[in-house]
Amino acid sequence: MAVTDALARIHAAFADAGVTGRLHALDIDSGAQLDAGADQPVCTASVHKLCLLVTLHEQAAAGILDLTEQVECPPQSRTTGPTGLAAMLDGARLSLRDLAYLMMSVSDNAAADLLLERVGLDAVNRSTARLGLGHTLAVHTFGELLATIKEDAGPGGARSLADPLVVTRLRALDPARSNRSTPRDMTRLLAAVWRDEACTPEHGAAIRRILGLQVWPHRLASGFPFDDVHVAGKTGSLPTVRNEVGVVEYPDGGRYAVAVFTRTARTSALLPAADAVIGTAARLAVDALRAP
Repeated sequence: MAVTDALARIHAAFADAGVTGRLHALDIDSGAQLDAGADQPVCTASVHKLCLLVTLHEQAAAGILDLTEQVECPPQSRTTGPTGLAAMLDGARLSLRDLAYLMMSVSDNAAADLLLERVGLDAVNRSTARLGLGHTLAVHTFGELLATIKEDAGPGGARSLADPLVVTRLRALDPARSNRSTPRDMTRLLAAVWRDEACTPEHGAAIRRILGLQVWPHRLASGFPFDDVHVAGKTGSLPTVRNEVGVVEYPDGGRYAVAVFTRTARTSALLPAADAVIGTAARLAVDALRAP
């Protein structure tokens, strides 16, 4: 009954926030789950950086690369973005692991593409296939993804993305033509990381640490405003798309992987209710899984 009631409340919360939502929540230890469109294909946006992070650590564990390896980060031809190296003006030199930190903590597109230059899209797809994520595929680098948006938007540029008709033609928002997954695949990936099945325990701990350093509190974490509850996650955003996947850990040892993917009809960049409903839906799902 708790799950049935939670599903009804989750769907109502999505409707009230003006979003179409897909969600999967999983008790990492018991396997109990809650499914609200968990097998629907979704555009991952920057959530796909989690797949890249796992690949990076998988290769480090195999001795293919050294996470302390230094990478030159020239300002020319950096992938654009509002954070991290993508927003900086001068050259820098960083280790692979520090690039990974920027990629995950502030969703730095430039850092992500520098890492993709090192490991390759094919390696990312091999990693997700190895973990049984049959609906997860990286099609583009993040620079390529942004380039499709620019091309599809046409001569009006970023301002034209306020037009719903323009947004409907964006390839980046079509799971068949963009980086994609399902909510269930993402909780499966998170569970593998938390169980040390994705990488060795040393590298699993490093992945969990980085996920815990994300700076954005306005989506998943907003549903768990407690000092003794830890939320580690990764957001993803595109026009009309707001996503987050992560793990919620309670002081009694409960661990819950949650993936929430949403789309809005409105094209506004700032929609606080659409951000907040990710936390609301996640909290409803986790509360249902924790119910006696």
